[in-house]
Amino acid sequence: MSEADFIARLRSIATDPAARGLADDAAVLGDLVLTHDMIVEGIHFLPDERPQDVAWKLVAVNLSDLAAKGAVPQGVLVGYSLTGDAAWDAAFVRGLGDVLRRYEVPLLGGDTVGVPAGAPRSFGLTAIGKAPATGAPARSGVRPGDQIWVTGTIGNAGLGLAMRLGQEDANETCLAAYNRPQPQLAFGQAVANHVHAMMDVSDGLLIDAQRMAEASGCQIGIMLESVPLSAALLAVRPDVLDTRLAAATAGDDYQLLFAADPGVAGMIREIAAGLNVAVTAIGHAGVGEGIMLTHRAQRIAPPDRLGFMH
Repeated sequence: MSEADFIARLRSIATDPAARGLADDAAVLGDLVLTHDMIVEGIHFLPDERPQDVAWKLVAVNLSDLAAKGAVPQGVLVGYSLTGDAAWDAAFVRGLGDVLRRYEVPLLGGDTVGVPAGAPRSFGLTAIGKAPATGAPARSGVRPGDQIWVTGTIGNAGLGLAMRLGQEDANETCLAAYNRPQPQLAFGQAVANHVHAMMDVSDGLLIDAQRMAEASGCQIGIMLESVPLSAALLAVRPDVLDTRLAAATAGDDYQLLFAADPGVAGMIREIAAGLNVAVTAIGHAGVGEGIMLTHRAQRIAPPDRLGFMH
């Protein structure tokens, strides 16, 4: 059963309005925003990754969900699998402390469970945030005519993974993007009441844009030539259509994808500049469904694989 099929079956149970139909980055219960993500060895991180980096990623991917709702983190709960490697566990705890101090988030509790030695490590984290006074933006609020924006650059982490696998020459910028994603908390909080919809880019820009379009009942058009790529990525790969499609489907970016009225574009750029965050308008929403891709004014068929699928 795929992730989508499993979630579809859960929807008949998750009927509380706080669940948002299981179609958002987080649940919103009163003024609380709650999210839970798991990471599993061999799927979300490699067996030889540093435990400090695994701890960072576990926290960062959950804080990214809070960022997408404009929420201020209030604390986290950690679920941890003990495999009998005390040195690995100790290094993970040090890394956990580092990332929680970096984002000023308290550890409130959690649970541990012992698993057989050699079993794949798996960890879960629940992040709790306080919603903005104006309400947490959903991914379902896109309106025809909206501009579509993204923070930062896209594709660095995907290239970083390829480098970790020995498929590309190492590049510190891309390796850092893969090992230690940076959730856009401050920007998400600052822009939340100026957007119609917002979500984080975790599984790939195209698949997450598709999800936003489906949730909103509209079509999202993306100009691939406008998708922001870093100088570090373009130092390794040429700026051609295949490179842009690879970046837009790679995943692990943990940037924010959002939709807003064109009339607030200046305000969005001003907020971003004040926080030293890069933002790029990459397309528009219109009547229709799914995503529509163009490259240099030419219509492009979406690739068969839009991003990471569980």
